[in-house]
Amino acid sequence: MTYSLKEVFSPKLLHTLRHYDRRKFGQDTLAGIIVGIVAIPLAIAFGISSGVGPTEGLVTAIIAGLLISAFGGSKVQIGGPTGAFIVIIYGIIQQYGLAGLTIATIMAGILLVLMGLTHMGSVIKFVPYPVIVGFTAGIALTIFSTQMNDFFGLGLQDVPANFVDKWIFYSQHFHINVWALGIGLFSLAVCICMPLLTKRIPGSLAAIILATLAVWALKTWAPASWGVSSLQTISDLYELPRGIPAPHMPAMNLQDGESFFTLIQKLFPSAFTIAMLGAIESLLSAMVADGVIGDKHNSNTELIAQGVANIAVPFFGGIPATGAIARTMTNINNGGRTPVAGIIHAVVLLLVLLFLGRLVGMIPMSCLAAVLIMVAYSMSGWKTIRGLIKHPNRDLAVLAITFLLTVIFDLTVAIEVGILLALVLFLMRTSEETHIRTFHHEIDPNEDTDVQSNLEHLIIPEGVEVYEIDGPYFFGIANRFDDVMSHVSGEKYPIRIIRMRKVPFVDSTAMHNLSILIQRSHREGMTIILSGVKEHVHKQLQKGGIEQMMNPKNICPNIHVALNRAQQLIDQKE
Repeated sequence: MTYSLKEVFSPKLLHTLRHYDRRKFGQDTLAGIIVGIVAIPLAIAFGISSGVGPTEGLVTAIIAGLLISAFGGSKVQIGGPTGAFIVIIYGIIQQYGLAGLTIATIMAGILLVLMGLTHMGSVIKFVPYPVIVGFTAGIALTIFSTQMNDFFGLGLQDVPANFVDKWIFYSQHFHINVWALGIGLFSLAVCICMPLLTKRIPGSLAAIILATLAVWALKTWAPASWGVSSLQTISDLYELPRGIPAPHMPAMNLQDGESFFTLIQKLFPSAFTIAMLGAIESLLSAMVADGVIGDKHNSNTELIAQGVANIAVPFFGGIPATGAIARTMTNINNGGRTPVAGIIHAVVLLLVLLFLGRLVGMIPMSCLAAVLIMVAYSMSGWKTIRGLIKHPNRDLAVLAITFLLTVIFDLTVAIEVGILLALVLFLMRTSEETHIRTFHHEIDPNEDTDVQSNLEHLIIPEGVEVYEIDGPYFFGIANRFDDVMSHVSGEKYPIRIIRMRKVPFVDSTAMHNLSILIQRSHREGMTIILSGVKEHVHKQLQKGGIEQMMNPKNICPNIHVALNRAQQLIDQKE
């Protein structure tokens, strides 16, 4: 099948601008402003928690948000940094530094573009749900654990990235900064209670505004003896420039004897994880958005846009980005219906970076920690997990293993093992659904759709055995079928009919085993007859050379012809 470039890359912005008017622009402007305001605390919090800083978070939201909206395959998708990347980014920075993160993000962007160009958009949707729930819950718990330092005001440096080591480190240096904990609890309460009062103002935004005002008032008027100065804000730890940094490439610090290509090899698993996370999260967000606005996104175009954004962002010091479902839903709920809203959201963030950097610097760190604790709670999906308890134990096993691997090891291992486990379980289920039956004397026409209904039963001639494969004939079944066949004596049954009317497809392993069976049958003086082979399966057998190994008359359209053929062969031998 061939595809035109338009099918692979067709930005929604071009389609929506054809019938754009003032009313739509007004709706998009309002939605873009609101989403931009909502994105401010999240971009800052994700940047800081990832181990970079608030500027990097804002820059990512600006550049990625602009590119994803301009080139994406969804009308309402809002792009930017998300909580899913915090764990993997933090680990890359600790191990390879900012230069390593830059290279891994660019590699991930290239992978995303290749996924889109090779039409992988539809395939990504088939990642098993238990795998997604498992690593999302694991990410949530990991994000929660990273916020304890700022939430309790511990002020610890060089906190380990590993989950277990992190909590051991916390326990060894645990103390409480009363002011930080107080602001954190206050911010948490605002985040929880605000949706009960109004859904128009996000709880995270209200918490940051109120907490920042409270800290400013305390630091301005509270006596020095109160110790308010120990309450850290963003400006105490980071310097916020006014404007987007100039494009640059961080200096590479290669170890002795290490080449640039060696570093790329080391970073590839991390880049693959970033690409997979970005693809899964963005396409899930786009699918949810489609259900709300009644539209259909172009998944391949969306992947290409995500890739372009992740290739561009690192040169400005940014971090990996993807479609953000919370901001996308905020955009939809406030009237955004075209990519123009996402572009306006990026402009709002740029204005904040240009003119409101001083105010952003006054946000308390414990407040940001509270916001991310709420993000972790929303990501945990505990209600979904509770619902999955009623599902088969195999699904729960995949979920639990993916969750534990995410928490104890890292996302790279969790995604690879989770998908592998789900694939193995799928093959096991498919194998269990494929049945192999054996007939010796007669076939009941009431159970066979290709048997003429006016016959009471079909007599199987002496010396003939009939096997039926009911389901896909692939490597999971091929060996089991060989075992069944090997238990039958060649002298007793010189002719074997294999009914394939219910075989939807065959793979290379099945054809290989079938060719070995035919060759062995020839040596032992037996004959193999195939019955009810579907047209597309027949073509596969022709391409695989199976038909050339047999007499064409031994590939029969149905069981009647196959049994008549078997009787002819018996008569000839006699």
